[in-house]
Amino acid sequence: MKISAKLVAPVALAAAFGLGMVAPHAQTTSQKVAFVDVSKLLAAHPNDKSIKDIQAKAEAELGAIDKQIKAIDAKGASATAAEKQTREQLVKTIQAKAADYDKQIDPKITEIEQAVDKAVNTVAKSNGYSIVMDKTVAAKSGLVIYADDNTDLTAAVAKNIK
Repeated sequence: MKISAKLVAPVALAAAFGLGMVAPHAQTTSQKVAFVDVSKLLAAHPNDKSIKDIQAKAEAELGAIDKQIKAIDAKGASATAAEKQTREQLVKTIQAKAADYDKQIDPKITEIEQAVDKAVNTVAKSNGYSIVMDKTVAAKSGLVIYADDNTDLTAAVAKNIK
């Protein structure tokens, strides 16, 4: 008995479609989703104050230099050669000082981010959550329209930040 491809194709298509509809449902497990306010968690870390102190110092020092640069820029074409040279030197100074401040802040930020990630993982795993999202990003992106307040783990995670 010879089976025609024309007869087998619709049966194969129906079988594949049927298996495709059944298999995912059989494998699907419920997943708990939670949210955290990442900005609050970063601010909850003990080293956040030292970062803010460095940032304030940087803003004060770099702000004064920036004012001098803007004053020269405001003169436009009427700025003297000496002022233009001073401006170039000020720009180099502000770039070097900004890089120095970045070198002070970057390791502290990395430490805080790692501590927050560890705390989120610990709380999520201990409470059976498989997905944790940034509350602000989820809301602004339109990804999440509604979430029950019980899904907010920010306070629990903040207690675990070290």
